[in-house]
Order: sequence, then structure tokens, then C-alpha cells
Amino acid sequence: MMAVLHQSVLYQEALDALNIRPNGLYVDATFGRGGHSKGILEVLGSSGSLLAFDRDLEAINSNEAKVLKQDVRFYLHHGCFAELASVCRQRECDGKVDGILLDLGVSSPQLDFAERGFSFLRDGPLDMRMDTTNGLSAADYLAHVSEQDLVKVLFEYGEERFARRIAKAIIEQRKTAAIETTLQLAKLIEQAVPFKEKHKHPATRSFQAIRIEINQELEQVKQVLEQALDVLAPGGRLVVIAFHSLEDRIVKRFIRSESGRKTNPGKLPIKEEAIERGKLKKIGQSIRAQEAELKQNPRARSAVMRVAEKI
Repeated sequence: MMAVLHQSVLYQEALDALNIRPNGLYVDATFGRGGHSKGILEVLGSSGSLLAFDRDLEAINSNEAKVLKQDVRFYLHHGCFAELASVCRQRECDGKVDGILLDLGVSSPQLDFAERGFSFLRDGPLDMRMDTTNGLSAADYLAHVSEQDLVKVLFEYGEERFARRIAKAIIEQRKTAAIETTLQLAKLIEQAVPFKEKHKHPATRSFQAIRIEINQELEQVKQVLEQALDVLAPGGRLVVIAFHSLEDRIVKRFIRSESGRKTNPGKLPIKEEAIERGKLKKIGQSIRAQEAELKQNPRARSAVMRVAEKI
């Protein structure tokens, strides 16, 4: 398997947003190929530490991970970031974390290796699982999902306006033969879609939707955001990089809901201490990749970074 260069999106912006203290404790909740983790460790002093997570065994066993694991300040956990609170409790760092970085989405190696089944441009087994040791593959999911549920997934997670046509085509196809490869599914979707968007493959939205569903990506984002409130120390930073509108909407609403007053007393007399307040304050405005980064890494175009600090 040839090496694929993975470029960490908003690299310097994310490190700056974490406001790293040399003796602090930080979490890289999406290790990938370790770009952000390596940067954090370079800023940390000898008494600082970094806890990283990744669901993908290939990331856990990568050369980048093997190098970083030699650093006594670094610990890499194989599991989804929705395990954040439980792992922090086990490591006795609950409420002591100075910064959490969430770089959401799919890494370049996952997209570029055909055998992972994420890409509609490369033929490979229809898998799409972030963690290949757990759960249903995309092929298994499509073999059993009901037409009604598939329409809902394609429409809600892919914002696909031809969700009904695509779902019907998939259900009809599986009656005669299983859908087992990425190009088989991509061609089926292409034939089902009556109008093609300029500069966008017809299967883009559907592949995104199916991937989100089988990996429960949005639900896990909601879980880790809630857990971050208890895991962070006062003054700790939450830095989230999202790559599509569904993720970013969850992050934006969460930060807004946890900033300022959470209850509106209206005209009723109420003591100040009885007013429930959020645990975060928003830091600055959303940040996007600059033109220089976009020239080197076009995948950064959709990235949006939001930052909050625990009060």
C-alpha cells in the first residue's frame, strides 16, 4: 500500500486557537495521520501531555503513529471520540483538559485508498466504515435497509433532492444482484439522477449520506460536544473543524446554546443565581482556509473552524 500525504487542514490556525500552554493536557480527538498531534507536541514542554483518539486501525498502526508513540507525553486510544469522557475518567484527567481539537470528516488516506470504499471515483469493496473491526459495511447496510429509511438518510444526511429515485434504484438493483463495489453503486446513482450538477459527481451526496449513517457520525459529534463540557478545565479551549453544513450546524448551535443565559426568566422575579448559564464563551468568528492553503490542498475549501472556551 503506497503512502498518501495527508495535509492537516487549518494546521496553524488550529494550534493557535488551542492556546497551548507548555505544561497543559490536550486532546486530539481525530488523530488521522498525526499532523495536528505532531504540532501540539512540538509546542508542549516536558511536563505537558497529549491524548489522541482514532477509530481507524490503519491510523493507529500508521508509521506516523509509531513515531509519536515513542514520545512519553503521547497516548493514542483506538476508539471513537464519543468515548472521550470514559477514557478521560480512566486516565484521571476528567475536568483537567486544557484543549480539545476535533478535525471532523474523512482523512485523505481513507479517501485515496480504494479498498476502504469511501470514494466513488475508485473501484473497491463497498465498505465506508471508519472502524473496519465494527459495524455494518455500506454493502451490508444497502442489502437490508428499507426503501423508506434509505430515502430519509439520503435526504437528511446527503441533502439529496433525488433521494426517492436513488433509493428506488438501489432497492430494485438488489433484487437481482448485490451491490458490492463503489463503482457499481456510483454508476447506479448516476443513472438514477436525471440532472447533473456542474463540477459535482452525481454520487457525491449519496456516498456522504451512507457514510454518515453507517458510522453514526453526526450522533457522535453531538455526544463528544456534550462530553467536552465536563472534560475541559476552566479556560480550556474547544476547537472544531467541520467539513460539511450538517456538522457545522451542530457545532454552531451547540456553542451558541452553551454561551450566555440558557433560561429566559421573562418578567418573573428571579434571583441571579437561579438563572442557568452556559459553560462556554465563543472565541472570535468562524475561520476558513486562506488562498495559499487552498492552492496546496483543495479539500480545505469546505472547512470551517469554530472556537469556544470553557468558563
